[in-house]
Amino acid sequence: MRYPDTYIGGVGAFVPRTVVSVEKAVAKGWYPAEEAELHNLAGTVVAGDVPAPEMALHAARSALKRSGRAPADLDLLLYASTWHQGPDGWPPHSYLQRQLVGGDVLATEIRQGCNGMFLALELAAGHLAVPGRRAALLVAADNYGTPLMDRWRMGPGYIGGDAASALVLTREPGFAQLTSVCTTTVTEAEELHRGSEPLFPPGVTVGRKMSFAARNEQFRQQVLPKGEATAALFKIQRALMEVVERALDESGIKPADLTRVAFMNYSEEIVEQRCMTMLDLPMARSTWDYGRTIGHCGASDQVLSLDHLLLTGQLGPGDHLLMLGTGPGVTVSSAVIKIVDTPPWV
Repeated sequence: MRYPDTYIGGVGAFVPRTVVSVEKAVAKGWYPAEEAELHNLAGTVVAGDVPAPEMALHAARSALKRSGRAPADLDLLLYASTWHQGPDGWPPHSYLQRQLVGGDVLATEIRQGCNGMFLALELAAGHLAVPGRRAALLVAADNYGTPLMDRWRMGPGYIGGDAASALVLTREPGFAQLTSVCTTTVTEAEELHRGSEPLFPPGVTVGRKMSFAARNEQFRQQVLPKGEATAALFKIQRALMEVVERALDESGIKPADLTRVAFMNYSEEIVEQRCMTMLDLPMARSTWDYGRTIGHCGASDQVLSLDHLLLTGQLGPGDHLLMLGTGPGVTVSSAVIKIVDTPPWV
């Protein structure tokens, strides 16, 4: 959907300094050598015992400071996550409310997997369309270093990374404009991330490890032979093409006009086949070179790439960034961001 007069005023990121290389992971027996050779990933960032909400707070403070806004200017706080944030039954956005924005800001958590930030963009843009509302804070954070998650075998073609990201969305002109954000759901592929795991009792309550790789394999072995699931997998790629075409059309540009493309921090072959080939663009315009060094950081991948591109001077006034990704459900999302001016913090 097109959102007129919707801007990004600030971007924040928290990326741990600890980087574990793929070479070390292979030597330790954490990561299969054959996958290291196939996927060409370099490593991942590890937060240790730093809680995800604490990382989120760091990223949020940075985004607010860069935007020049005060917490009192906010009308909405959206917190996207993909993994457990703290004590069960406790909402992580309440931590940011107490530590940063206060209790008068409408706040909630978004559990839409790796596409959480895209859903946050759509919800925040719609919320800010009401006259009198000024700004929204969008945050995503995850720390996968827990007993029930193996970051090295989380899913096919990616390694889990710990990080947090934040955006300040505003109705007043900022350094970048959100020209379009689009999402659709391929319901026929819902089993892809569920596999044959029972719905009850929930796996975490009985100490069952979470592995999308295992669930994907169950899907391929038990569901694909039925025939209709094969069509569902093709439909995911078609849906990705459709949301990209829609976002580009609403933004008034074509694929060739894109300066950079931020997909999920997946393997080289996945980024090339699912994303860049579809756009008929070279890998040099992707953010894979950066993503391969930090891992797949949940819902933060695309915003971390935006922050990196800005700080390294790879995006400037007039440039367009396409962000796209997929999440369980299966949801497929894309967004186009136009850089209006060089941010003052760059």
